[in-house]
Amino acid sequence: MTRSPVAGLGVGAGWRSAIADDLLDLARHGMSFSEVVAENVRPDDLPPRLVEALRAGLTVVPHGVTLGLAGGAPPDPARLRHLSALAVATGSPLVSEHVAFVRAGPAESGTDGLHADVLEAGHLVPGARTPDALAVLVDNVRIAQDALRVPLALENIAATLTWPETSMDEAEFLTALVEATGCLFLLDVANLHATCSALGGDPRALLDRMPLDHVAYVHVAGGFTDPDGIYWDTHAHDLTDDVLALLTHVVDVLGPGGPPVLLERDTDVDGAVVRAELERVQRAVDRAGVRT
Repeated sequence: MTRSPVAGLGVGAGWRSAIADDLLDLARHGMSFSEVVAENVRPDDLPPRLVEALRAGLTVVPHGVTLGLAGGAPPDPARLRHLSALAVATGSPLVSEHVAFVRAGPAESGTDGLHADVLEAGHLVPGARTPDALAVLVDNVRIAQDALRVPLALENIAATLTWPETSMDEAEFLTALVEATGCLFLLDVANLHATCSALGGDPRALLDRMPLDHVAYVHVAGGFTDPDGIYWDTHAHDLTDDVLALLTHVVDVLGPGGPPVLLERDTDVDGAVVRAELERVQRAVDRAGVRT
């Protein structure tokens, strides 16, 4: 098993400017782990409250969302420089991104003028899980690893579609990626739940076949199931019992003192809500290993 560079840091919440004072207070009173969306922060101009939290001992991981490593084009050098500089500025032992593509292009010459530029999806889109797609992803990850000064952890996304060409399930694909590149794995149990809700399958059975021996840290986030039985991965609602049960299972498998767990809350962010959700996450972690 590859030991996580942030092992043992417990439960934390993602850094959001709307609750910076609350997060700073949590950091001063024992919260050891957080994560900042890399595209929202400049390495040469970190937010003052974030700087205070770093000085208080908070470990902060830069988390990118726009590299598009599963796309056909190599990762943008400027985006990689930004991630690398942010890791240095925050003193982070790693950075993280997603197994996804986010843009297409530049378009072939000769196309109409409406589609001559790069097209941004505005979303994390799953790629086809095929040997050819894996080869492209591996090449792009290696480029990113060469450009970064710290290890790279890659996250499973919430996939609401699959491609007809797909010939590998997610666990096979991610395991092959980890074996080929040596990258770390950012396990998002909420995304796993959302994927299985949309596409079918048993999330626990799929999880148990993921590259758990390379987990850097774990994400949890909220969502809801609508009256039609469709689960919405919103990152704006309370955590569901299903996601918390998956989290308990993961901690049970990985053992105490393992990778930390990070709560993501992206909209409807309120300090009291985040504190309450952190308590629920901590209880789910504490239940691991307890038999009734």
